Amino acid sequence: MSSSAVIPVVCAIIRQPDGCVLLAQRPPEKHLALQWEFPGGKIEPGESAASALHREIREELGCELVLLRDLGEFPHDYGARRISMRAFVCELSPGSPPPVPREHVAMQWIQPADASSLDLAAADLPILAKLREPDAV
Repeated sequence: MSSSAVIPVVCAIIRQPDGCVLLAQRPPEKHLALQWEFPGGKIEPGESAASALHREIREELGCELVLLRDLGEFPHDYGARRISMRAFVCELSPGSPPPVPREHVAMQWIQPADASSLDLAAADLPILAKLREPDAV
């Protein structure tokens, strides 16, 4: 893959009725080690963003989601890799088990206003800013 290729990724802003959203901490051996992120992952060829999100969340957190709103695309250039991240506001499906960190080292429910206290991955910062806007979620 050339260094100019843009990697399509998707993330879930899983919200609770109290307004908290789920953030997950990346493992130490991966890119962006120990940084916090909205969970999700790469969109495979031929896969829709919504399908990719459902698959990634099942794999990473073992839960099922209801997608409520497409928050849009958020491009980011990490230098060595460029991504285009599509973010969806979601909630847990009725009857879904609670999320558990299968691939992350930790997870945390946090109010968007308090998320600045965490070392958030750079690509997630514009999403967090969007969540702080009135009527975002």
